[in-house]
Amino acid sequence: MKNYALPLLGMAALSIASLTVPADAKADELVPFKIVNGNSIPASLTGKAGDPAKGRDVAINRKKGNCLACHVMPIPEQPYHGEVGPDLNGLADRLSEGEIRLQLVNPKTNNPATIMPAFYRTEGLHRVAKNFQGKPMLTAEEVEDVVAYLMTLK
Repeated sequence: MKNYALPLLGMAALSIASLTVPADAKADELVPFKIVNGNSIPASLTGKAGDPAKGRDVAINRKKGNCLACHVMPIPEQPYHGEVGPDLNGLADRLSEGEIRLQLVNPKTNNPATIMPAFYRTEGLHRVAKNFQGKPMLTAEEVEDVVAYLMTLK
């Protein structure tokens, strides 16, 4: 896959709400976010920056992010990197933080044909594992941690 830019397929920008994170929000509840220009969620889901070290751990965890299933990454200690998705080396040079965040939250916004799962979505999904039914695969904090880690890949 040589084109690393997220394709924009003329989808209308989705506006869900301004970012507000209720103090009593549960880890498996979605916080509101706003998609800007149809291709980016510029504001943090948690209102703060993520932790890149925690994000690396989530990204390579085979029961969480599992990015290695589809992507080559600078993770030499883990064997068997996938090659279905683009190489993530240099990702932060190709995409903005907001574009990366949207790609994790709901990649189908930019590419309805993608096989990449939505890590922060609960509606309109198919073949959802029982332990993920009704809740996102990653929490808002985990999304922000993965975004922070991916932003180090320059």
